[in-house]
Amino acid sequence: MRLVPAVAVLLLAPRAVAQEVTGDSPLPEGGSGVAARHPGDAGIARDPAVLFHDDFETVSTAADLAARWDAGVYHLHCVRIAMEPENRHAGGRALEFRVPRQPEELSNTVAKSLAVSQETLFLRYYTRFDGGFDHVGSSHNGATISARYFVDGAATPGVRADGRNKFLASFENWRGEASTKSPGGWAVYCYHPEQKDRFGDLFLPSGTVFPNSHERSGERTFGRGFVARPDRIPELGRWYCHEFMVRANAPGRRDGRIACWIDGELIADYRNLRLRDAETLRIDRFSLDLHIGSNAIRENRKWYDDVVAATSYVGPMAVGDAR
Repeated sequence: MRLVPAVAVLLLAPRAVAQEVTGDSPLPEGGSGVAARHPGDAGIARDPAVLFHDDFETVSTAADLAARWDAGVYHLHCVRIAMEPENRHAGGRALEFRVPRQPEELSNTVAKSLAVSQETLFLRYYTRFDGGFDHVGSSHNGATISARYFVDGAATPGVRADGRNKFLASFENWRGEASTKSPGGWAVYCYHPEQKDRFGDLFLPSGTVFPNSHERSGERTFGRGFVARPDRIPELGRWYCHEFMVRANAPGRRDGRIACWIDGELIADYRNLRLRDAETLRIDRFSLDLHIGSNAIRENRKWYDDVVAATSYVGPMAVGDAR
């Protein structure tokens, strides 16, 4: 745990790329990333690879979030800055999303536009579901990285990605049946030009791709070198370090890549992706979310803390004396 709260800082200028990731290069794991150079994340915002950092220590109310999350803070009445010890990861504050028990759709979001669009983005954050979280069905309950998915601030669900208009990846948990343990397994929801329906595909670490659930090996979508990993469900009420990377392919090549880490362990690596056909389609936005289509069972909450967006692997917060 950091000893001195780090100041949340947004740096708008282009930053140096600290580590190049190609379509098939080995990916780092554990404490080998940017965070290792900044124990307790102290000073991490000044690292050349870091584009954005927020530990929520400098905000008091949900309305204050808009100063840094300039692409929107949605449903302010359901967003709170939490200060209870169990509801923050490190320091004294964290971001809380709440979805009341109700039949109507609700989407909590804080979103950031990138002043300089990127070919590759790593997004690290800590997050925790409440101990009784219980929902089945439509839910985007993690973080997104996207390119032109939002038009004049509005999302474009149900509009197919065609290689030139948009792409999006959401690292989230999916629970399609009540018999599945809550909150469901880690997955990536993806809009890409080869998606099977007008809504995005769901990629599972094992290689299953929905809606074509007969695809089990993953090779049809991710190539012959795809490595299947176990589908896993997190424990409710526990903080996990999440990180995911989106790398746009070179137009005309299938070298796009999406990778996911939990507590520094690589749990999914989706290679050989075609995310775009135009070089001008670049990553321009990321967000933290708690969307539920119809929340019929109970009120649900989720917390986020210690967010870092960077051009190279970040890794979990390093233990040690803060500077």
